[in-house]
Amino acid sequence: MAKNKNNAAKIVIAVLIVVLAGIGAYFGYTFVSNDINGNEEYKTEYNLYISDGDTQYDVSQRLYSNGIVANDSLWSNWMDRHYPDYEYCAGEFLLTNDMSYEEIAQKLQNPDVSHKSVSVCIPEGYNVFDIATALEENGICSGNDFLEACRSKDDYDYSFISEIPESDTIAYELEGFLFPATYDFEENMDAGEVVDEMLAAFADRVTDSWRSYCSENDITLYELVTLASVVEKETLGEGVAQNIASVFINRLNSSHKLQSDVTIDYGNALRANGFDDSVVTSYNTYKCSALPSGPICNPGVANIDAVVNHTDTDYFYFFSYNNGADFYFTDDYSDFSKNWEKLKDTNTY
Repeated sequence: MAKNKNNAAKIVIAVLIVVLAGIGAYFGYTFVSNDINGNEEYKTEYNLYISDGDTQYDVSQRLYSNGIVANDSLWSNWMDRHYPDYEYCAGEFLLTNDMSYEEIAQKLQNPDVSHKSVSVCIPEGYNVFDIATALEENGICSGNDFLEACRSKDDYDYSFISEIPESDTIAYELEGFLFPATYDFEENMDAGEVVDEMLAAFADRVTDSWRSYCSENDITLYELVTLASVVEKETLGEGVAQNIASVFINRLNSSHKLQSDVTIDYGNALRANGFDDSVVTSYNTYKCSALPSGPICNPGVANIDAVVNHTDTDYFYFFSYNNGADFYFTDDYSDFSKNWEKLKDTNTY
Protein backbone atom coordinates (compact mmCIF):
# COMPACT_ATOMS: atom_id res chain seq x y z
CA MET A 1 0.00 0.00 0.00
CA ALA A 2 2.74 2.46 0.99
CA LYS A 3 4.57 1.64 -2.20
CA ASN A 4 1.49 2.47 -4.29
CA LYS A 5 1.13 5.80 -2.44
CA ASN A 6 4.74 6.67 -3.16
CA ASN A 7 4.28 5.88 -6.84
CA ALA A 8 1.15 8.00 -6.97
CA ALA A 9 2.95 10.89 -5.31
CA LYS A 10 5.79 10.64 -7.81
CA ILE A 11 3.32 10.65 -10.65
CA VAL A 12 1.60 13.74 -9.23
CA ILE A 13 4.94 15.51 -8.82
CA ALA A 14 5.97 14.55 -12.35
CA VAL A 15 2.69 15.83 -13.70
CA LEU A 16 3.09 19.08 -11.74
CA ILE A 17 6.59 19.52 -13.09
CA VAL A 18 5.39 18.98 -16.65
CA VAL A 19 2.49 21.39 -16.10
CA LEU A 20 4.73 24.03 -14.52
CA ALA A 21 7.29 23.58 -17.27
CA GLY A 22 4.53 23.99 -19.81
CA ILE A 23 3.25 27.08 -18.08
CA GLY A 24 6.79 28.45 -17.86
CA ALA A 25 7.43 27.68 -21.51
CA TYR A 26 4.14 29.32 -22.44
CA PHE A 27 4.87 32.48 -20.49
CA GLY A 28 8.47 32.44 -21.68
CA TYR A 29 7.35 32.09 -25.28
CA THR A 30 4.72 34.81 -24.78
CA PHE A 31 7.30 37.12 -23.19
CA VAL A 32 9.79 36.58 -26.04
CA SER A 33 7.11 36.75 -28.72
CA ASN A 34 5.57 39.94 -27.33
CA ASP A 35 8.94 41.65 -27.07
CA ILE A 36 10.04 40.64 -30.57
CA ASN A 37 6.69 41.63 -32.06
CA GLY A 38 6.25 44.84 -30.05
CA ASN A 39 3.07 43.73 -28.31
CA GLU A 40 3.31 46.07 -25.32
CA GLU A 41 0.37 47.41 -23.34
CA TYR A 42 2.04 50.59 -22.11
CA LYS A 43 3.90 52.82 -24.56
CA THR A 44 7.41 54.09 -23.84
CA GLU A 45 9.34 56.56 -26.02
CA TYR A 46 13.11 56.99 -26.15
CA ASN A 47 15.38 59.11 -28.34
CA LEU A 48 18.35 56.81 -28.98
CA TYR A 49 21.67 58.49 -29.79
CA ILE A 50 24.26 56.39 -31.64
CA SER A 51 27.72 57.74 -32.36
CA ASP A 52 30.39 56.34 -34.66
CA GLY A 53 32.13 53.46 -32.97
CA ASP A 54 29.16 52.31 -30.86
CA THR A 55 28.87 48.51 -30.81
CA GLN A 56 25.83 46.24 -30.73
CA TYR A 57 26.46 45.82 -27.01
CA ASP A 58 26.30 49.60 -26.49
CA VAL A 59 23.06 49.84 -28.44
CA SER A 60 21.43 46.84 -26.76
CA GLN A 61 22.23 48.21 -23.31
CA ARG A 62 20.59 51.55 -24.14
CA LEU A 63 17.54 49.88 -25.65
CA TYR A 64 17.12 47.71 -22.57
CA SER A 65 17.84 50.33 -19.91
CA ASN A 66 15.36 52.74 -21.52
CA GLY A 67 12.53 50.22 -21.88
CA ILE A 68 12.50 49.72 -25.64
CA VAL A 69 13.37 46.01 -25.43
CA ALA A 70 12.67 43.78 -22.46
CA ASN A 71 15.97 41.90 -22.61
CA ASP A 72 19.26 43.07 -24.08
CA SER A 73 20.55 39.53 -24.75
CA LEU A 74 17.33 38.65 -26.57
CA TRP A 75 17.79 41.68 -28.85
CA SER A 76 21.47 40.87 -29.50
CA ASN A 77 20.73 37.22 -30.27
CA TRP A 78 17.87 38.17 -32.58
CA MET A 79 20.09 40.63 -34.45
CA ASP A 80 22.91 38.07 -34.75
CA ARG A 81 20.49 35.58 -36.25
CA HIS A 82 18.62 37.91 -38.63
CA TYR A 83 21.27 40.56 -39.44
CA PRO A 84 24.72 39.08 -38.83
CA ASP A 85 26.46 41.85 -40.83
CA TYR A 86 24.39 44.76 -39.51
CA GLU A 87 26.10 48.15 -39.24
CA TYR A 88 24.62 50.79 -36.95
CA CYS A 89 24.25 54.34 -38.32
CA ALA A 90 25.32 57.36 -36.30
CA GLY A 91 22.39 59.56 -35.46
CA GLU A 92 19.31 60.14 -33.32
CA PHE A 93 16.35 57.74 -33.51
CA LEU A 94 12.94 58.17 -31.87
CA LEU A 95 11.88 54.68 -30.76
CA THR A 96 8.91 53.21 -28.91
CA ASN A 97 8.58 49.89 -27.11
CA ASP A 98 5.61 48.85 -29.27
CA MET A 99 7.91 48.61 -32.29
CA SER A 100 8.85 45.09 -33.36
CA TYR A 101 12.49 44.10 -33.51
CA GLU A 102 12.21 44.19 -37.30
CA GLU A 103 10.84 47.73 -37.17
CA ILE A 104 13.61 48.80 -34.79
CA ALA A 105 16.27 47.27 -37.06
CA GLN A 106 14.86 49.11 -40.07
CA LYS A 107 14.50 52.36 -38.12
CA LEU A 108 18.12 52.25 -37.02
CA GLN A 109 19.15 52.53 -40.67
CA ASN A 110 17.20 55.79 -41.10
CA PRO A 111 18.04 58.35 -38.40
CA ASP A 112 15.67 61.19 -37.59
CA VAL A 113 18.78 63.34 -37.19
CA SER A 114 21.96 62.10 -38.82
CA HIS A 115 25.27 62.22 -36.96
CA LYS A 116 27.33 60.56 -39.64
CA SER A 117 31.05 61.29 -39.32
CA VAL A 118 32.34 63.83 -41.83
CA SER A 119 35.99 64.75 -42.37
CA VAL A 120 36.34 68.54 -42.62
CA CYS A 121 39.59 70.32 -43.47
CA ILE A 122 40.09 73.76 -41.90
CA PRO A 123 43.21 75.25 -43.54
CA GLU A 124 45.66 77.60 -41.85
CA GLY A 125 44.55 81.19 -42.27
CA TYR A 126 40.79 80.55 -42.30
CA ASN A 127 38.85 83.13 -40.29
CA VAL A 128 35.54 82.54 -38.50
CA PHE A 129 33.54 83.32 -41.64
CA ASP A 130 35.51 80.82 -43.73
CA ILE A 131 35.09 78.14 -41.06
CA ALA A 132 31.36 78.85 -40.67
CA THR A 133 30.89 78.37 -44.42
CA ALA A 134 32.87 75.10 -44.45
CA LEU A 135 30.93 73.69 -41.51
CA GLU A 136 27.53 74.56 -42.97
CA GLU A 137 28.43 73.20 -46.40
CA ASN A 138 29.40 69.88 -44.78
CA GLY A 139 26.23 69.68 -42.69
CA ILE A 140 28.07 69.96 -39.36
CA CYS A 141 26.16 72.91 -37.95
CA SER A 142 24.58 76.19 -38.96
CA GLY A 143 27.11 78.82 -39.97
CA ASN A 144 25.25 81.47 -37.95
CA ASP A 145 25.20 79.22 -34.88
CA PHE A 146 28.96 78.74 -35.20
CA LEU A 147 29.60 82.48 -35.48
CA GLU A 148 27.46 83.10 -32.43
CA ALA A 149 29.34 80.42 -30.48
CA CYS A 150 32.61 82.23 -31.31
CA ARG A 151 31.45 85.60 -30.01
CA SER A 152 32.02 84.90 -26.33
CA LYS A 153 34.70 83.02 -24.38
CA ASP A 154 32.44 82.50 -21.36
CA ASP A 155 31.27 78.96 -22.18
CA TYR A 156 34.77 77.48 -22.52
CA ASP A 157 37.40 76.50 -19.99
CA TYR A 158 41.02 76.56 -21.16
CA SER A 159 44.01 78.25 -19.57
CA PHE A 160 44.51 80.66 -22.48
CA ILE A 161 40.90 81.84 -22.33
CA SER A 162 41.67 84.11 -19.38
CA GLU A 163 44.20 86.00 -21.52
CA ILE A 164 41.53 87.12 -23.98
CA PRO A 165 40.77 90.71 -22.91
CA GLU A 166 37.34 92.12 -22.19
CA SER A 167 36.71 94.64 -24.97
CA ASP A 168 33.71 95.89 -26.89
CA THR A 169 35.87 96.21 -30.00
CA ILE A 170 36.72 92.49 -30.24
CA ALA A 171 34.36 91.03 -32.82
CA TYR A 172 34.87 87.32 -32.13
CA GLU A 173 36.64 86.55 -28.89
CA LEU A 174 37.66 83.05 -30.01
CA GLU A 175 39.04 84.06 -33.40
CA GLY A 176 42.68 82.95 -33.58
CA PHE A 177 42.23 79.94 -31.31
CA LEU A 178 40.11 77.78 -33.65
CA PHE A 179 42.98 75.53 -34.54
CA PRO A 180 43.31 74.77 -38.27
CA ALA A 181 43.36 71.00 -38.86
CA THR A 182 41.37 68.17 -40.40
CA TYR A 183 38.57 67.14 -38.05
CA ASP A 184 36.23 64.17 -37.97
CA PHE A 185 33.05 65.98 -36.97
CA GLU A 186 29.53 64.60 -36.90
CA GLU A 187 26.63 65.92 -38.91
CA ASN A 188 24.21 68.14 -36.97
CA MET A 189 26.53 68.83 -34.05
CA ASP A 190 25.93 71.55 -31.53
CA ALA A 191 28.00 74.56 -32.65
CA GLY A 192 29.43 75.00 -29.15
CA GLU A 193 30.77 71.43 -29.24
CA VAL A 194 32.48 72.15 -32.57
CA VAL A 195 34.11 75.26 -31.13
CA ASP A 196 35.18 73.38 -28.01
CA GLU A 197 36.85 70.67 -30.09
CA MET A 198 38.80 73.27 -32.04
CA LEU A 199 39.84 75.10 -28.87
CA ALA A 200 41.00 71.81 -27.36
CA ALA A 201 43.15 71.21 -30.44
CA PHE A 202 44.77 74.63 -29.95
CA ALA A 203 45.34 73.95 -26.25
CA ASP A 204 47.17 70.74 -27.15
CA ARG A 205 49.60 72.71 -29.35
CA VAL A 206 50.60 75.46 -26.94
CA THR A 207 54.35 75.07 -26.32
CA ASP A 208 56.75 76.15 -23.62
CA SER A 209 58.58 78.23 -26.21
CA TRP A 210 55.42 80.25 -26.91
CA ARG A 211 54.91 80.84 -23.21
CA SER A 212 58.58 81.76 -22.71
CA TYR A 213 58.50 84.22 -25.61
CA CYS A 214 55.42 85.92 -24.18
CA SER A 215 57.00 86.17 -20.74
CA GLU A 216 60.32 87.49 -22.07
CA ASN A 217 58.63 90.11 -24.24
CA ASP A 218 55.91 91.09 -21.78
CA ILE A 219 53.03 90.14 -24.07
CA THR A 220 50.09 87.81 -23.71
CA LEU A 221 49.43 84.68 -25.71
CA TYR A 222 46.48 86.56 -27.19
CA GLU A 223 48.83 89.24 -28.54
CA LEU A 224 51.20 86.60 -29.89
CA VAL A 225 48.37 84.88 -31.76
CA THR A 226 47.07 88.24 -33.00
CA LEU A 227 50.44 89.09 -34.55
CA ALA A 228 50.81 85.56 -35.93
CA SER A 229 47.41 85.87 -37.60
CA VAL A 230 48.56 88.95 -39.52
CA VAL A 231 51.78 87.16 -40.51
CA GLU A 232 49.66 84.16 -41.62
CA LYS A 233 47.58 86.26 -44.00
CA GLU A 234 50.60 88.12 -45.37
CA THR A 235 52.63 84.97 -46.02
CA LEU A 236 51.96 83.84 -49.56
CA GLY A 237 55.19 81.94 -50.19
CA GLU A 238 57.59 79.63 -48.41
CA GLY A 239 60.40 80.82 -46.17
CA VAL A 240 59.30 84.44 -45.69
CA ALA A 241 57.19 84.32 -42.52
CA GLN A 242 60.12 84.99 -40.18
CA ASN A 243 61.14 88.06 -42.18
CA ILE A 244 57.56 89.35 -42.29
CA ALA A 245 57.32 88.84 -38.52
CA SER A 246 60.58 90.77 -38.17
CA VAL A 247 59.14 93.74 -40.09
CA PHE A 248 56.05 93.91 -37.87
CA ILE A 249 58.02 93.50 -34.66
CA ASN A 250 60.45 96.26 -35.70
CA ARG A 251 57.52 98.55 -36.43
CA LEU A 252 55.83 97.77 -33.12
CA ASN A 253 59.06 98.35 -31.19
CA SER A 254 59.47 101.74 -32.89
CA SER A 255 55.84 102.79 -32.29
CA HIS A 256 55.05 102.68 -36.01
CA LYS A 257 51.69 101.51 -37.29
CA LEU A 258 51.73 98.02 -38.80
CA GLN A 259 49.95 99.23 -41.96
CA SER A 260 48.98 95.75 -43.14
CA ASP A 261 46.41 95.58 -45.93
CA VAL A 262 45.12 92.19 -44.77
CA THR A 263 43.72 93.81 -41.63
CA ILE A 264 41.59 96.08 -43.82
CA ASP A 265 40.24 93.00 -45.59
CA TYR A 266 39.18 91.54 -42.26
CA GLY A 267 37.53 94.81 -41.24
CA ASN A 268 35.55 94.79 -44.48
CA ALA A 269 34.35 91.26 -43.67
CA LEU A 270 33.26 92.45 -40.22
CA ARG A 271 31.38 95.39 -41.71
CA ALA A 272 29.64 93.07 -44.16
CA ASN A 273 28.49 91.00 -41.18
CA GLY A 274 26.94 93.90 -39.31
CA PHE A 275 29.71 95.23 -37.07
CA ASP A 276 29.86 98.98 -36.56
CA ASP A 277 32.67 101.38 -37.42
CA SER A 278 34.24 101.33 -33.94
CA VAL A 279 34.86 97.58 -34.23
CA VAL A 280 35.89 97.70 -37.89
CA THR A 281 38.35 100.55 -37.29
CA SER A 282 39.93 98.79 -34.32
CA TYR A 283 41.19 96.08 -36.71
CA ASN A 284 42.54 98.54 -39.30
CA THR A 285 46.30 98.76 -38.72
CA TYR A 286 46.51 101.92 -40.80
CA LYS A 287 44.41 103.57 -38.08
CA CYS A 288 45.06 101.71 -34.82
CA SER A 289 48.34 102.48 -33.08
CA ALA A 290 49.67 98.93 -32.76
CA LEU A 291 48.11 95.47 -33.04
CA PRO A 292 44.52 95.10 -34.23
CA SER A 293 41.87 94.41 -31.59
CA GLY A 294 42.35 90.69 -32.07
CA PRO A 295 43.39 87.96 -34.49
CA ILE A 296 42.18 88.30 -38.08
CA CYS A 297 42.35 84.56 -38.80
CA ASN A 298 43.42 81.31 -37.19
CA PRO A 299 47.15 80.81 -37.70
CA GLY A 300 48.89 77.47 -37.86
CA VAL A 301 51.77 76.40 -35.65
CA ALA A 302 54.34 77.36 -38.30
CA ASN A 303 53.43 81.03 -38.31
CA ILE A 304 53.16 81.29 -34.54
CA ASP A 305 56.64 79.76 -34.44
CA ALA A 306 57.72 82.28 -37.11
CA VAL A 307 56.91 85.13 -34.73
CA VAL A 308 58.64 83.45 -31.80
CA ASN A 309 61.71 82.66 -33.93
CA HIS A 310 61.63 85.74 -36.18
CA THR A 311 64.82 86.78 -37.92
CA ASP A 312 66.81 89.68 -36.53
CA THR A 313 66.65 92.35 -39.24
CA ASP A 314 66.37 96.11 -39.71
CA TYR A 315 63.50 95.69 -42.18
CA PHE A 316 60.60 98.12 -41.93
CA TYR A 317 58.91 97.55 -45.27
CA PHE A 318 58.06 94.68 -47.59
CA PHE A 319 55.86 93.80 -50.53
CA SER A 320 55.16 90.73 -52.61
CA TYR A 321 55.49 90.56 -56.38
CA ASN A 322 55.19 87.97 -59.15
CA ASN A 323 51.74 87.14 -57.75
CA GLY A 324 53.17 86.42 -54.32
CA ALA A 325 55.96 84.18 -55.53
CA ASP A 326 58.63 86.67 -54.40
CA PHE A 327 59.04 89.24 -51.63
CA TYR A 328 61.06 92.40 -51.35
CA PHE A 329 62.28 93.57 -47.91
CA THR A 330 64.00 96.85 -47.06
CA ASP A 331 64.64 99.28 -44.21
CA ASP A 332 64.33 102.37 -46.41
CA TYR A 333 61.01 103.85 -47.52
CA SER A 334 62.33 105.52 -50.69
CA ASP A 335 63.89 102.21 -51.68
CA PHE A 336 60.57 100.53 -50.95
CA SER A 337 58.64 103.04 -53.10
CA LYS A 338 61.09 102.88 -56.02
CA ASN A 339 61.08 99.10 -56.22
CA TRP A 340 57.35 98.86 -55.70
CA GLU A 341 56.78 101.07 -58.75
CA LYS A 342 59.15 98.87 -60.71
CA LEU A 343 57.65 95.51 -59.65
CA LYS A 344 53.98 96.10 -58.81
CA ASP A 345 52.82 95.27 -62.36
CA THR A 346 54.06 91.70 -61.90
CA ASN A 347 51.02 91.17 -59.66
CA THR A 348 47.87 90.39 -61.60
CA TYR A 349 45.63 88.97 -58.86
